[in-house]
Order: sequence, then C-alpha cells, then structure tokens
Amino acid sequence: MVTIIDNLHKITALADLVEYCSTKDVIALDTETNGLDYTSNKIVMLQIGDENHQFIIDTRVIDIRTLKTILEDNTITKVLHNAKFDYLFIKSQFGIELNNVYDTMLAEKVIHCGKKLKFGLKDLLKRYFNEEMNKNIRTTFNLTSKFTQEQINYGAKDIERLINIKDKQQIFINKYKLENTLELENKAVLAFADIEFNGLEIDKDKWKLVYDQNKIKTKLLNTELDKMILEDIRLQKFVLRYIQGDLFTDSTQLRKVGVNWDSPKQVLRVFQCIISSLDNVNAKYLNKHRYRIPIINKYIKYKEAMKLCTSYGDAFFDNLKGDGKIHTNFHQILDTGRVSSSGPNMQQIPADNTFRNCFIAPTGWKFVSADYSSQELNVIAFGSKDPVWIEALEQGQDLHSVCAELVYKNEWLNNAEGDCTYLRGKVKCSCPKHKLMRTNVKTINFGLAYGMGPHKLADTLNITMEEAKDLIKQYFDAFPAIGGFLKKLANFGKQYGYIKTFPPYNRRRWFDSWYPNIWNAVESKRELGTIERASKNTPIQGASADMTKLALILIRDYINITKCPVKIVMTVHDQIDTICDESYLNEWTNKMQELMELAASTVVTNDLLKAEVSISDYWQK
Repeated sequence: MVTIIDNLHKITALADLVEYCSTKDVIALDTETNGLDYTSNKIVMLQIGDENHQFIIDTRVIDIRTLKTILEDNTITKVLHNAKFDYLFIKSQFGIELNNVYDTMLAEKVIHCGKKLKFGLKDLLKRYFNEEMNKNIRTTFNLTSKFTQEQINYGAKDIERLINIKDKQQIFINKYKLENTLELENKAVLAFADIEFNGLEIDKDKWKLVYDQNKIKTKLLNTELDKMILEDIRLQKFVLRYIQGDLFTDSTQLRKVGVNWDSPKQVLRVFQCIISSLDNVNAKYLNKHRYRIPIINKYIKYKEAMKLCTSYGDAFFDNLKGDGKIHTNFHQILDTGRVSSSGPNMQQIPADNTFRNCFIAPTGWKFVSADYSSQELNVIAFGSKDPVWIEALEQGQDLHSVCAELVYKNEWLNNAEGDCTYLRGKVKCSCPKHKLMRTNVKTINFGLAYGMGPHKLADTLNITMEEAKDLIKQYFDAFPAIGGFLKKLANFGKQYGYIKTFPPYNRRRWFDSWYPNIWNAVESKRELGTIERASKNTPIQGASADMTKLALILIRDYINITKCPVKIVMTVHDQIDTICDESYLNEWTNKMQELMELAASTVVTNDLLKAEVSISDYWQK
C-alpha cells in the first residue's frame, strides 16, 4: 500500500504515518533529491515504511520535523541504503539527527569485503531477488514538478525491499559471525557523516602563500636539474647548441637544456644515458637508484614538489562548498577495514603540516586532536605476544632501538658513542651508527603492517637484495614470536581464502583469486604471494581501523548525550580531530583521551596502547 503525503493530505496522512511507524521495530527510509550536494541541493521526496506500507512525503511542502522523534529514536531501527547520503540531507535541511541505522550497502560490504562486487541498491535487488531496477528515474526529481506515477512507484520501490534485503543479509552476517563488525560500521557511518557535515574552515591566503613558496621551490629544482645536465659529460647531447632570444630578453635567463622535466619519455632518455637498462621513470622504480645517482634523487624531489603544485594550488578551492568550507566524502570500508576520502582526499594532505596548518578553528574554538601512539606496533605486539616488544612498550622504552640492538647484537654495542643515552636508559640516542641501524629496523617494524618483503626493503633502504634478505633473517631470528605470528596469518589466508581481524570484531577479508587447490597450482605463485602479504597486513591494519571507528562512535555518543561544545571535524587513520569551545578545553582534553583509550582497550586488551592529545589553533599532524 502506498500513501502520498502532500499539501492536500498532510494532516491525516502524517498522523497515520507517525502511528504506523511508532508500532514498528524496523522501518525503511530513503530520500530523493534534486542533486548530490547536501549544502546546496534539497530533498524532494522522503519515503518511509516497510514492504507492506510505503509513505511518500513531498518534502517541498511538508516539514518532516514531525518525524523527529521516530528518526532519532534509538529503539526503532531505520534501514537505509547508503545511510550517510540520506542522513546528511536530513540533518542539513531539517536539523534531525538519525540514530540506530542499518545500512544495507555497508552490510553488503561487510559480508563480501575484498570481493570485486558492486554494492548499489540495484545490484542488491538483482543479487538477492533477481529483480531489475531502473535508477535513471532518480535524476528526474526537481523542486517544482508534481510527482509522476513513475516517480511515486520508484520511490516506493526504493524502500519496499530494504527490510527484505536486511533479512537476507542477516543469514550471512550470522553465518560468518560478523554481528560486531556490522554494528560497528552502522554506528560509525553516523560519525563519518557528522565529520562531513561539520567540515573544515580554511585560511585561503595562507594556503596561497604555501603554494607560491612551493612553486618557487619547483622552479629552483628545475634549474638545478638543468645545471646537472650541463655539468655531466654523458648528457651533453641534451644541451641546446642554439638558443633563440631577442633584443629584450636577458640571454642568461634562457634555458640551455632541451629536456622537459614533466615528460616521462624525455626524462627516460636522459636517465638511460646513465643506466642503459632503465625502462621506467616511475618513482617506484627510480627509488632504488636515488641515493647513488644525484640527478635521479633531484628529479624525484622535483616530481614531489610538482605534485604538490598540481594537487594543492588554486584548483583545491574548487572543493569548497556553498558555506566556504571543505567537506570531504568518506568511503567507509576498504579491503582492510580502513577508510579513504575524496572530494578532496584529506588523507593525502602532506603530513609535514605546511598545508594542514591552513585549516583553522573558528574564533573562540581550538583544535583538540588525539592520535594513538605507535598504534600498529602495539597491535603487532599484542597479536604476536612477543615478550621483548611488550616489555619495551610497558617500560616506555624506544622500541626501534631495542629491536635494533637485538638484531645487530655486538655491532650495536661496538658503535655506541661515549654519551649514548640508549645504553643509559633505552631511549632514542644520537649515535650516528645507531641512528642508521635504528632506521633499518624501524623500516622493518613498520613494514610488517604492510607485508613488506625483501624487494621493498631493498628499495626503501637502498641496499642490495642479499643485504635485505640477510637483514630480514636477522630480524626474525631475533623475534621468532613475530615471525611465527605473521607466518600463521599467511598460512591461514592461503588455506581458507580469507583472513580475519582481532576480536571482538573478527572482520573478514575475502581473497577473490583464491580457490581450494591454489596451494598446489604452479601458475598461482603470484596470487599466493598477494594473499600471503594481505593475510599479514589485514589483521594489523584492520584491528587499527576497528578501534579508531569505535573511538569515533564513543566520541559522537558523548557529544550528543552531553550536548558539550565539541564537533568532530576530521579523522586520518589513527588520528581523530575535533574542535572545541575554549571554555571546555580542559574537560574535553581529558575526556577525549579517555574515550580513545577505552576504544583501544576493546581490541588491544593489554591496555598498553595510549592516546596523545594536543591543542592547537589549526589542524596538524
């Protein structure tokens, strides 16, 4: 049954709607809008109900705040598909906070994480019921035209099957014991939506100044590359013999080198004069040569500077919404459980703070940010139960130096300077040889979370493959518990075709390329290598993502319950950023640290993972 609620039927129909929904434990919810931007577009139609009764509300003439108690109720489950989209429009237009949502899109991603599937409502209807849905109708909604019967049917169809989809999904959720993961994601989506809604203010003048400074740096690097061409006898064929100028041009300012440093093809020809076997100037391939060939090192620096110029120039302001703020768009479930963002990608803003510091707190407010101290290292220590790592974390010792001592043994001791602070208290020291050895081991420590092998280690440290293999062997000889932990994860993934994160969430990541006899197939060596690496890093990254999402939920709940003057404005991996009224700074700093550490202890139950909180006028790492 479909009921239309417009300006002719609003009183009776709204009363019927409120009464109907009040008796339900689960209702479906959806919106149709005249665009995708909640800061400038509007809801045209709101649909609410279940498979038996769908209410179609014309929000152009009906104020849905009558439904506020139902939509904010924590005892009624609201089933949506892509809940973040609908919530942002509802909150922006009507000031309603959604609570207790079930997102069929997120549920499907939880069930099939890692598989190459599509997760639109159209795809789920086809997958579960073999029903077709024409999504083109959604682009026909506008602010003036009366609803057509086709639009009404489309709106009703959008919610008619949502609860049925939820029931189908629940079979898989129960089968794979994903109840905790799904609950986490359904609660976290509201926190991510709040971050997007709140947005970040930006100091445009400061941003432009940083950009201008980076442009100057790029031009200087270009000039230095030209100079290296002129001074290298092997590269003289790239020096221009004839330079065209005119009476009004200073000849000293004319380029004497015929290489476009932005052309990979031209740069490759230059570098092939030095390394004849080179066939690619991608940074991934050049990195292994950068520290022994100065011109390659300089070129990589130039490309890094150029990337900043192209990514963070005036074009970045195209991302500003109608309120003058940056509102990123989070993509909540990647293969490991981590999130990404776009429009713009705030997780790729350089961590050196030059650009981050351009995002500012409003007058009378401060940034209060918290991040986990060595989050992934704590997860590895907890998972492996390595006694050395756990003791170092318990005692507040410098873990990388402790590991380096055990890997390098006598070489570490023999290279200690007379004033070595590590030997006195196992803290980071400034001994030159210790610094090098510590960097090598630190690279392995952090590389464990990404399944780093000898190839990547050799490239990163600029050492030979044999040296990398020897270093990795020395490392795992020193830490057999970590080696055993990672090997166990790798074997599980290769044997069963999926891997799980730590309890209580036990998030699953499936490997699409896996099949039952893959271990015995010679041609599957590459696939097995990929599965092995992913099986090692997914539990580490996934457990880290799980606790950060839980921290976001706890922080959002606290803000909503206490009505304290705090807003969540950003998160990047292990860091959560809020803005807080200056009058509440002391209370919030302590409470935020408490909530972050409570979330951490749910996953890493030894209570060793701590959060560090900072206060600033601007966003920072």
